[in-house]
Formats: sequence, C-alpha cells, structure tokens
Amino acid sequence: MNRVLIFISFALFFACKEQSKETAKTPIVDVVEELSKTENTFGIVIHGGAGTILKKNMTAEKEAAYKTKLEEAIKVGHTILKNGGTSLEAVEKTINILENSPLFNAGKGAVFTYDETNELDASIMDGSTLNAGAVAGVSTVKNPINLAREVMLNSPHVMLSGKGAEQFAKERSVELVDPSYFHTEDRLKLLRKIKDKPNHVDAKSATSFYDPVIKDSKFGTVGCAALDKYGNLAAGTSTGGMSAKKWNRIGDSPIIGAGTYANNTTCAVSSTGWGEYFIRGMVAYDISAMMEYKGISLQEASQEVIQKKLTALGGTGGIVAIDNKGNVSMEFNTAGMYRATMNANDELTIGIYKE
Repeated sequence: MNRVLIFISFALFFACKEQSKETAKTPIVDVVEELSKTENTFGIVIHGGAGTILKKNMTAEKEAAYKTKLEEAIKVGHTILKNGGTSLEAVEKTINILENSPLFNAGKGAVFTYDETNELDASIMDGSTLNAGAVAGVSTVKNPINLAREVMLNSPHVMLSGKGAEQFAKERSVELVDPSYFHTEDRLKLLRKIKDKPNHVDAKSATSFYDPVIKDSKFGTVGCAALDKYGNLAAGTSTGGMSAKKWNRIGDSPIIGAGTYANNTTCAVSSTGWGEYFIRGMVAYDISAMMEYKGISLQEASQEVIQKKLTALGGTGGIVAIDNKGNVSMEFNTAGMYRATMNANDELTIGIYKE
C-alpha cells in the first residue's frame, strides 16, 4: 500500500511539471483510476464441510439453519473487508461464527473422540508473508482459530499441540472453556452409532475406514479464504476432526499446505474432507503450485487437484479458494459441501448440494 502511494505521489509531481494548468485530464489520472479499481477488489469464500449431503435427507428447517449461519458468517468477514480490514482479520472473525455454532464440526459442534472427549485443530496463514500458525489436539480453547493466529504472530513456531498449546493460550489470554462446553447430544449420538457397529475404527480393521457412517463422520470442518483491498490473501481452517478418532489422531486442518495455504502470488485455500488423503496430496499447496508453475487459473488447478489427483488417491472432500484477482473456486467431489462466497459488489452465493 505504501509503495502505491509513493508511486502516485512521484507520478503526480512529475505530471504536474509537464502538464499545463488548462489540461482537464492527464495520463496519470488514468493510472490513479486504474489503481483505485485494483485496490477496491476484494472477496471472501467459506465452507462448512463436505460429504454425503443430500437434499432428500435434509429437512427444510435444517437447510434454512445452515444457510442462515453461512450467510451470517460470510457477512461478518465481508463487512471487515469492505471497511478496509485485513484478510487475516476477516478469516479469523468469520471462522469464529462457524466455530460458535453446533451445526459444524468445529468449536462448539466438534465431534467426539473414541473416548468421548473433544480434540480440536486449526490453522491460519498470511499470504503476504507466508507466516502461519496452527494448533492441534486442544480441548479447552473456545476458538482454536484465535489461538492459531496467536501462534503465528506471537511465537517463533508454526504448530503447537495439546497441553503446550493450551499453556500458550493462557499466556496469551486466549479464551478458555471447560471441556464440557463442546459436548453436544447429536455428536455424542453419532459417536455411539459408530462404536455400536461391528467394525468400528480399529487399527487392525483398515476396511472399517470405508464404512459410510465413519467416512462421513469427519466432515463438517469449517474454513475461509479472503482477499483484502490491499491485495493480501489469507486462509484459515478449524475442525473437531474425525468422530471416534483414537491415539490423538490429527488430520489435515492444522497442517500448512494440506488443510490451509495462502500466497499472494497465487491464491488462498482452505480444505475439508478425508484428512489423511489431503495430507498425502498436500492439496492446498498443490493448487497454488499448479497455478504458479503451470500458469493455469485457480479454477483449472482446483479441478485438477480435487477431481483428478485427490479422487485417484481415493480421497473425498473439497476446497474453497480465492486468487489474487478475486476469482473464487468452490470445488468438491462429494455429494455436497456447505459453502458461500461474497464479492466486492455485495453479490452473495450460498450452496449446499452438488448442482
């Protein structure tokens, strides 16, 4: 931003020396107008998880509840961007709305581990500096995305986990809650449904991971990607992980390059889906890399990675992303993905099912 102002100042100075007072419009005015247009470009895109989301299984009331919450969340971030706020702030505050809702598998709505506890993960990345922060396996942090940002800004590290992350949260005055805050009846019922199945998740039963109930139990992760008026990109992701997970399992959400990635050169990405496959494919970074090295568009890169590479591995899920020009992608290979996007023209799009 400062470089732009300096450039304009010098350009205006020399233009004034060369142009007569009678000139109604100088070439530099055209430059300023063009820069103004560029600076007014901003946008935001969010997801609330992908999976077997079918209209026939959704009541009108539940569908309305999801759409209302998605709209509330994205408008929070959009307002921040419209008023000149940063993409990082927009990502954090937008995800807070989703984390505080029991509708999504993040924060308040986090799924249960096999031992009937909640372990939350989150990450955030700044596209202007490539700085990033992440937390994994926390159980007392109300909004894990806030702690991830604290790790990024106020520690020498990228990822903290478990008790150490919670100690850092105390030192940084991040809001903590009793673990019971995350307990919701619907998530507990889901866990017990999985545990009652003859082949629940077990180290010796690899085929159990293909069970539809278990496979979709990890969806509901929330995420956001944003471009601000200053041309800076940011992305963030927050999740409760996989229902019935054991051994402090960690998925892709807190892993930079897999669940979250942002780079001003290309795009910002947040992932949702079967984390083990997103980690193996480094999905979020791969989309950025394809744009940078192959020179293809965000949409082309997203389709290649999600519909071909991820699918070929056997992975399911999707991403939301925005590039440095404000173009948006919401790509998924499942039956549905809770999603919304809003641009600089205040145009809002909300989707749930595959169209």
